[in-house]
Amino acid sequence: MRYFVTGATGFIGGVVVRKLRQRGDEVVALVRDPGRARHLADDGVELARGDVSDRESLAEPMSGVDGVFHIAGWYKVGVDDRAAAWATNVEGTRNVLATMAELGTPKGVYTSTVAINSDTHGVEVDESYRFVGKHLSLYDTTKAEAHRIARAQIAEGLPLVIVMPGLVYGPEDTSGVRASLRELLRGRLPALPIGTEYSWAHVDDIAEAHLLAMDDAPVGETYIVAGERASLLDAMRLAAQVSGRRAPVGIPAGAMRAMGPVTGLLGKVLPVPPEYTPEGLRVVAGTTYLGSNAKARREMGYDPRPLADGWVETVRHEMATMG
Repeated sequence: MRYFVTGATGFIGGVVVRKLRQRGDEVVALVRDPGRARHLADDGVELARGDVSDRESLAEPMSGVDGVFHIAGWYKVGVDDRAAAWATNVEGTRNVLATMAELGTPKGVYTSTVAINSDTHGVEVDESYRFVGKHLSLYDTTKAEAHRIARAQIAEGLPLVIVMPGLVYGPEDTSGVRASLRELLRGRLPALPIGTEYSWAHVDDIAEAHLLAMDDAPVGETYIVAGERASLLDAMRLAAQVSGRRAPVGIPAGAMRAMGPVTGLLGKVLPVPPEYTPEGLRVVAGTTYLGSNAKARREMGYDPRPLADGWVETVRHEMATMG
């Protein structure tokens, strides 16, 4: 089979491409700078220069493929770059799906996120849940709009499957969770907010869910492909146990959010990347991004590994890479 992939140089997309190549599929990867994607070319991936925000760059490399994986996305917490977020998450999704429709692409898989549901207030929601209200971050807002576009295209007959990961972790993650883990391993993670919970899934399992969606899922369906529910504090305490580092203490979420505007104190007390602004704290302090994967397990055979296995492996990988 021959597949077109956006986001192939990213965290999830890179693993999806690797799995496709391992099973013998041809891959065309849309990349902004082919010079920075030589590792893909070395693996036999055909590189196509372009960008999801540039619709004219999509038609030629997408022509004649058996399927499209639209994985590319703008993901930054606490950064208010509306132009970039909208161009990639919203217009990029519109462009890719419209091009699919024009070309008559047989099937596509679109990578959404459980973040479109915003704070679920401790409830593990399923695919029928519809969030109403103001989202907590620019990422949530733009991905929710992209999800709406995808659903509208499905209603018009586009052969698409939507997958919704939760928190994705694993070696070479680029998120704030990895940054916090590395701070812990350096002995600089004194505290974390109480009550922050995610549905954690290893990147290899998320990538496998994408292949399951392409191979086996009926078009028009949406699947939450999140993993095990766990608090950020408990995950980092497990990391401390594995690494022998000091475990962070828990701080009430309200108190931590209140510290956000005090930028002089922020870097001293918060184990988050420098770009975590007050908006970022609204997302990480005491919020829950939780989704049930029961439908994906039942209908696709999705079977993510336990957090205790995948997270421990990830912690040990980070320890090795940090020396």
